[in-house]
Amino acid sequence: MAFETKRIIDKYQPVVIQIASNDGNGTGFYVKDYDLIITNDHVVEGQGEVTIAGKTFDKQLSKVWYIDAKHDLAFIDPPKGVELPGISLGDYREMKDGDLVLAIGHPFGLNYSATQGVISKVDRIRDGLKYIQIDAAINPGNSGGPLVNIEGKVVGVNSFIIRGGDNLGFALPVNYLQEALDMYLPYKGEVSTRCHSCGFLVTPSNIDSTKFCPSCGTEIKLPQLPETDFEPIGAAKIVESILTAIGKDVRLAREGINHWSVKEGSARIKIVYNPSNFFISGDAYLCQLPANSEKIKPLYKYLLEENFKIDGMVLSCVKQDIVLSCLLYDQDLKEEAGIETFRNLFQRADQYDACLKAEFGCRPRLEE
Repeated sequence: MAFETKRIIDKYQPVVIQIASNDGNGTGFYVKDYDLIITNDHVVEGQGEVTIAGKTFDKQLSKVWYIDAKHDLAFIDPPKGVELPGISLGDYREMKDGDLVLAIGHPFGLNYSATQGVISKVDRIRDGLKYIQIDAAINPGNSGGPLVNIEGKVVGVNSFIIRGGDNLGFALPVNYLQEALDMYLPYKGEVSTRCHSCGFLVTPSNIDSTKFCPSCGTEIKLPQLPETDFEPIGAAKIVESILTAIGKDVRLAREGINHWSVKEGSARIKIVYNPSNFFISGDAYLCQLPANSEKIKPLYKYLLEENFKIDGMVLSCVKQDIVLSCLLYDQDLKEEAGIETFRNLFQRADQYDACLKAEFGCRPRLEE
């Protein structure tokens, strides 16, 4: 049977989910039969809440229901009010060395990337568990995504790589996932942790205040919302105070350590703090260059003229994108001045985006 890559990718795009936490990002996928998003435990990092985004819904906060450190699994609440299609879980027992597979995820922020490969060894043993060793490239951001066979069924959860190796990727076999889903199903809607020592499912109803597994006594921790929100430090803390002051939800804006992304009208603003270079950059990605070449010259003239008028910002072209940028040094960053700078950036970004489309026929910027 030929590997119908495009058909499988098209099928999985609506159910492959982008996941971001305070510490980084990863991938998940929705299993309709259980109404849960599956990912790796190391993607959620024991947090009680993460942000999710998908092809058919905007970024939103989502609760972590289940964590399992031993198998590196976590279950997350699916988006509300969104109908997502179903996918099927495969049978690990039918897999063989040499079978074709497809790893789907969001490596390095490249959304909905798929890499094809073969199973190098179907039952590689590591830390007492079986893993599927594959030569399909798995990169940072792929973690938690589905490993799919030629029938379009999930046969594993992409979990880790051996750094320095040549495409040495490993996925947790689907039978471990199926076991965890069936174990959690009777407790669906409760936060829970699977004990990494004995495998007992610990929930608030069967654990006492000592926080030890009632089966074997191992210390465990349930996923829970922190009593206080994540608190950045230094310049990152000032950036988040600025975003809050201008009405943005920093929990949704966070895209990992020192990275934020905010939608303002039709413009996308990316904010990055680079501690090694001591600066904070704000880049508002507007529309793209017009398809009509006769509009290019007057557009460039307009951008150059505007750069003489606007203070503290600059309009530029980055490949096809028109970008409005500002730069602040962390040692000079004061909250009051920062509020004014970023509020101005956000307002002008939306205004320029609308103007450039209307006056010069600039094309809307494509986003995944």
